[in-house]
Amino acid sequence: MNNHVMPAAERKVRVDLGDRSYDILIGPGLIAAAGNEIASRLKGRKVAVITDENVGPRYLEPLMASLKQSDIEAVSLVLPAGEKTKSFEHLIPACEAILGARIERNDAVIALGGGVIGDLTGFAAGIVRRGSRFIQIPTSLLAQVDSSVGGKTGINSPHGKNLIGVFHQPDLVLADTDVLDTLSEREFRAGYAEVAKYGLIDKPDFFAWLEENWQAVFSGGAARIEAIAVSCQAKADVVAADERENGLRALLNLGHTFGHALEAATEYDSARLVHGEGVSIGMVLAHQFSTRMNLASADDATRVEAHLRAVGLPTRMDEIPGSLPPAEKLMDAIAQDKKVKGGKLTFILTRGIGRSFVADDVPASEVLSFLREKRPQ
Repeated sequence: MNNHVMPAAERKVRVDLGDRSYDILIGPGLIAAAGNEIASRLKGRKVAVITDENVGPRYLEPLMASLKQSDIEAVSLVLPAGEKTKSFEHLIPACEAILGARIERNDAVIALGGGVIGDLTGFAAGIVRRGSRFIQIPTSLLAQVDSSVGGKTGINSPHGKNLIGVFHQPDLVLADTDVLDTLSEREFRAGYAEVAKYGLIDKPDFFAWLEENWQAVFSGGAARIEAIAVSCQAKADVVAADERENGLRALLNLGHTFGHALEAATEYDSARLVHGEGVSIGMVLAHQFSTRMNLASADDATRVEAHLRAVGLPTRMDEIPGSLPPAEKLMDAIAQDKKVKGGKLTFILTRGIGRSFVADDVPASEVLSFLREKRPQ
């Protein structure tokens, strides 16, 4: 490793998928080192960079300068920011920009941004020329610990979130921890919900560590890099074991079935609810529902809620601004969610903190009465 590229604090996580394996590099200064890292892995000499109006003004120029320094020819496209960008309307210009840049098999498409840009760009890279090489440079905590790893790409439909997409693994993920200092507190907290999720899935010791150390994770430095590395390793392990979500990988959806329904109910209006906030409320609901089904102790649900509340995340539906549709309507969104098999609802439930499991025979009637109870009157 070159010393100037890999500072001592930096961590490397390998996603092990045979000949499609790739590295996640985590640490400060990686956007400035991107040209070097990409050039050492890329046969081609051309890239198309896709970013958005929030991230572009901050990081596009240093990234382009770094690519140029390594003799990589780059074009860029700046799209509007926000969840609504994950649509056919913006997928088309992304594909055209990649084709216009004459990106060939050995060249690459780079996503510079949060989860929305990563998902959209990855989908475009996955379908242009039946699959182009793809590099993730995630600029939000949520993207660094979750959406940039594992190859799930896609866009939203009026029918629901992420329903149109492909599995398309990146060739490299560069998680520059310096960029997290420019996130709003709300965005950082939203990303933290996904960090906490890894503890709740199957790492009770990590959850306990977060309860003790979350302030240090928020303030940056070694604890933050540690939390990101543990999260990426957890995701890498799951993806290596079950790339296409036939079983184990579904555990990563803890809190997401409820959370996606709430996002759909707010029409993906980020002023009201962002993804990580939906996941936070969803994880509390999943623990409470597990208690209701006599699977877990009420103390665990209380502990989960207490921690998420301590970091400043919403934990109840009545904290979402504006009114929510009736429980039946939320139920429709849950049924449309892609975790449905043969009409039975699939939920990630839990037997306690760090003991989650896939329950694929959850009675819809139980979920509906639970939602009626929890929805603000």
